[in-house]
Amino acid sequence: MTRTVCHFILVLAALSANSHRSFGGASDADVIVYGSTPGGFCAAIAAAREGASVILLEPTDHVGGLSTGGLSHCDSNQMVRTTLMGLFDEWHARVVQDYTDRGLTAPYNPATKDQSRWVFEPHVAMRVTRRMLQESNVTVLTERYLQSVTKDGPTITSLVTSRGTFSAKVYVDGTYEGDLMAAAGVDWTAGREGRAEYNEPLAGKQYPKAKMDISGFDDKGQLLPLVTTDDGGAEAEGDTNMMTYSFRLCLTADPDKRVPMPAPDNYDPSRFEIIRRYINAGGDVNQVRFDLYPLPGDKFDGNNSIGGQFSIGLIGGGNQWHTADEAGRKAIWETHKQYTLEFYHFLTTDRIIPEAIRKKYARLGLCKDEFASYGHFSPALYVRESRRMKGLYVISQRDILDEPTKDDPIAISSFPIDSHDCQRIALKGGGVINEGTIFPVRKRNPAQGYAYHVPYRSVLPKPEQCDNLLVPIALSCTHVGISSLRIEGAWMVIGQGAGVAAALSASAGVPPQDLPYPDLKEHLLAQGQILDLPDQ
Repeated sequence: MTRTVCHFILVLAALSANSHRSFGGASDADVIVYGSTPGGFCAAIAAAREGASVILLEPTDHVGGLSTGGLSHCDSNQMVRTTLMGLFDEWHARVVQDYTDRGLTAPYNPATKDQSRWVFEPHVAMRVTRRMLQESNVTVLTERYLQSVTKDGPTITSLVTSRGTFSAKVYVDGTYEGDLMAAAGVDWTAGREGRAEYNEPLAGKQYPKAKMDISGFDDKGQLLPLVTTDDGGAEAEGDTNMMTYSFRLCLTADPDKRVPMPAPDNYDPSRFEIIRRYINAGGDVNQVRFDLYPLPGDKFDGNNSIGGQFSIGLIGGGNQWHTADEAGRKAIWETHKQYTLEFYHFLTTDRIIPEAIRKKYARLGLCKDEFASYGHFSPALYVRESRRMKGLYVISQRDILDEPTKDDPIAISSFPIDSHDCQRIALKGGGVINEGTIFPVRKRNPAQGYAYHVPYRSVLPKPEQCDNLLVPIALSCTHVGISSLRIEGAWMVIGQGAGVAAALSASAGVPPQDLPYPDLKEHLLAQGQILDLPDQ
């Protein structure tokens, strides 16, 4: 047999092996992680590094969630970075190495744990993420949408997906939405608690933004578009509203890299009547915007403006996301994309917007070298909050600000308590007001949130409901709690903690709830996790 033929046979064998791995050959593992969000892929890598066989199932065709989907200005600049080590630190070091290995300037120094901005391009984040998963021998299978869960008592025995059935000893719900947790019959909640439920002053309704002196009703007394209600509800009570969803846009003004922003379908300028009324009434036009963070490669990360009156976040648009099926979520995704394109079109073409502002945004377009298979538009909707488990311990405002120390920490979080708008209310007596924003609750110097322990109990369901599942993303917390926990840096370190625990539980043959904490702590520290709170 010639050398060329041998080489050809080896190539075919490699392709066959890769095909087998990617399209359903592997169906059993020690640990299955459902959802490849940053917390999900870190859980998968951490479990694999503990010696577990791991399958990472992703319902969509996009791996990495927001960390590879457009959120390219890492919000850890508002966190205590000395507590974010392990896989988070390694991931960022490798992102920087990707640049320097290509002879490019390092976009930041991950060894310097200050409040500087850490920024990167989405395609670099994707390359690093996939490489780390591959090196850890994690089997990654995409387009596996969860259809049902089979259980034997409180024990999950298999996941039935749109493309195959998969079984493991221990499971990790790595979704933003807590889909596996909900399908497994674990208690959960969504929306906002009232202030009395957990004695949280920041719960209930929040009105930090100025009332707009305009009417939110049309000539027939109907709500204007983009207004969600004329009844905000009792101030101290909770509700089912979610904080605003949006996209993190990857944009550029470089003509050699720029792809024109797509025109919205069936654009109707009357949808933005409320903004015209606001500006005509003397409202600050600078409150109609989206934020731009400079990135490497002459790019920008475009984000919903938490301080703006009107931005690319579709207030109220995500309230049904968590209970929608696959088709329903695709429809909600498209609704958010349509609104984003419409808002951009309005901001760049409508004469009510001053010319200087129109030109500022009109120079921007999508990037030729990002998200090519998605028309260069981000595939990842920014699900800032969704379901939250009601597990063994509920993290509330008290745990973040008053009692940060716990006996069973698996990670440290420190992002400010920070919620975007939850509703836009047309007041019957006159005026329109955005409700739900919690402006960042943090220290002034340095400008970072307060560090607190994430207890192991907060990622564990009640054992009678499920005894082989960990939930690091849709973990057990209140709306105020998730307003601090809802950040990729926190989810990565929490996900790593859950992945280590999942592997140890699978190896020992015990429910995660029965895993001795001293053993878990030993392995967490060995993987680089920081568990001692800093002085503050």
